[in-house]
Amino acid sequence: MDLKGKSILITGGGVRVGRSMAKAVAQAGATVIVHYGSSAAEAASLKGELEAAGATAHLLQADFSQAQQAASLIERALEFGPLFGLVNSAAIFKKLDLETSDLRNWQLHLDINLTAPFLLSQAFWKATQKTGAEGRIINILDWRALRPGADHLPYTVSKAALAALTKSLAVATAPKVTVNGIAFGALLPPVDGGDTGGILKRVPAGRWAELDEVGETLLFLLAGPQYITGEIIYLDGGRHLV
Repeated sequence: MDLKGKSILITGGGVRVGRSMAKAVAQAGATVIVHYGSSAAEAASLKGELEAAGATAHLLQADFSQAQQAASLIERALEFGPLFGLVNSAAIFKKLDLETSDLRNWQLHLDINLTAPFLLSQAFWKATQKTGAEGRIINILDWRALRPGADHLPYTVSKAALAALTKSLAVATAPKVTVNGIAFGALLPPVDGGDTGGILKRVPAGRWAELDEVGETLLFLLAGPQYITGEIIYLDGGRHLV
């Protein structure tokens, strides 16, 4: 999967899965623009790591709880040159059910997990319209998005809406821009120290995903057939089936 000469913006690219995706894109030859919210030190260390490996990397900070900062990020990224890809990875994930959810957290999940990807995708598409260039948008989802439950309520609803947005955008941005999603399952242990053994009992594959598998899936959608759009690939070991 060759992305030489392409520039890819990855939101939330400084930590965890976003960081691994940034590395995969850089290894494929792309220029990587890493957005971060509050993880400045992690993003800076990633930039240094990528540049030490011979890649070109840039950093952009934005608080996605502020709509204007999300809306202006594409314009800022374009200062480094034309964009080929947008990976909407930045998200928040709080363990909130119906009882513990409040309006502030509900709105925060929608702002960061749904509104920001919408604004970024809209601005990205408008930029391609001006130049006639092709482009790829990848939205990072969750298996919960298509099988919503009562736990992580604001998060689940925001990701379900992002799944719907993925399909709507695929129609709206065609034919020059493709829009697809990757729905993760058991990928990294939860940062809140939750039950990890119980998670794997519900995964037919019986294991955590490898970060290399994340990179392979992302590169397939970024550098693979342009005839694929509006699709959501489940990288969850079959979790959504049981």
